[in-house]
Formats: sequence, C-alpha cells, structure tokens
Amino acid sequence: MSADSRKLPLEELQRMLGHRFAEPRLLEEALVHPSANPRRSRTKSARQKEAAAAPAMRDYNRLEFIGDRVLGLVVATLLAEHYPEAAAGELALRYNALVKQESLARFAQSLGLGDFIQLSRSERDSGGAGKPAILADACEAVVAALYLDGGLKVAERFVRRYMEPVLEDFAAGAPKDAKTALQEWAAARGMATPRYEVVSQEGPPHEPHFTVAVRLGSGEPETGKGGSKRAAEQEAAGHLLARLDKTRS
Repeated sequence: MSADSRKLPLEELQRMLGHRFAEPRLLEEALVHPSANPRRSRTKSARQKEAAAAPAMRDYNRLEFIGDRVLGLVVATLLAEHYPEAAAGELALRYNALVKQESLARFAQSLGLGDFIQLSRSERDSGGAGKPAILADACEAVVAALYLDGGLKVAERFVRRYMEPVLEDFAAGAPKDAKTALQEWAAARGMATPRYEVVSQEGPPHEPHFTVAVRLGSGEPETGKGGSKRAAEQEAAGHLLARLDKTRS
C-alpha cells in the first residue's frame, strides 16, 4: 500500500485557516489518514527500528478525538448565544444537525480540505478525498490542531467563521421538535413508539420541576428536566437523538 507522496501546501492551508502554526507538525498530523501511515503496513520490528531512528508521523485519529470535544463546546456555545430562548431539546436538535458527519463534510469541502489530506494511493484512487467520513474526521482533527497550537480562541474563531453563516439557514425554519423527530426516527426503523416516564416531580404545585426519562425498546434511557412534563420530554428526546446520531456516525 504505497502512500500518496504529493507535498502538502501547508502555507496555503494555514492562510485559509487564518492561523500560522508555531508547530506545523500538528497540522501535518491532522491531515494524515490512517491509510497513509507507513508504520501500519510494516512489521513490529521494523516499526520499532523506525521509531528509534526518528519519531514517525501519526495519523489523525488522536487529534480527531480531541477536535470532536473542542468543536462540540464551540458549537454548543454558539447555539446558546443565537437561540437564547430555545429549550434544551431544541438546542440539542440544532447541535446534532451541525456536528453530524454530513455537515462536517460540507464544512471540510468548503475549505477544499480533501486536497490536503494524505491518503494511500489506493484510497485516493477510490475517491477517499471526497468521502464524508474522511472529510469529517479530518475537519475535527484540524480543529484540534488549531486548539493545541493556538488555544481555544484560535479554534473558536475558525469554527465560528464557518458555522455562523449556516445558522442563518436554521433561522429560516426551526427544526422539528425533538419528540416528533425521535418518533419519526423510531418509525423509520420499525421500532415501537418511544416510552416516556416521569422520574420525579419537585417544587410547589405552582412551580413544579419535572425529570422525565425516555427509552427506545430495551436501549439505555436518556433524561430531561423542565418546568412542565412536555418541556422535560422534549429535552430527554433531544438528548437521546443526539446520542443515537453520535453512535451512527
């Protein structure tokens, strides 16, 4: 499995990202797909000799893990700012739509990120540079590289620059409420209707506070809280939808 050896135009990419890296190796690592990592195709002894001679370039998996968390923090904050009156369930739906694989792939495509990703020759020949899963992972890895090199403000500035225009599309029409979306998700897969259960009710009668759990089939439940049963159910449904989409991606 030979690697695509084309030279990465890091100067151009740094300009597009709006940040000059103090440690360019972080950006390089964020663009190495596992298929292009030569250490994966060598014997254990060969990898040990190589590591002793010089540290090898890692693929982007570790950075993608970090970037997922950084991106989540920035997007959640962004949504809370833009929709100050929205319930948690609605925020969860909007969040889920923005950070799902398809959305991140479009984000990466707007940067032309596929042209910078190091892939094995076979992976590139099979269209790997345009695969949503690869683009989404690389996008999160680049966010992590920005965070580790320049701090949260640098990563946040980059994410906001590309995410804020997308929020206008959401403003044109709010997404379906979380309970409806969860019911449609279950129906599309032949599953029974989601089951909601009041876990607790606290506070005086004129100002109650409910905790509600929702479960699909025999799966693990998610809970939500609110000043009414409906509000608590909406939040619980939003949390479960976010978990289901995360598991699917």
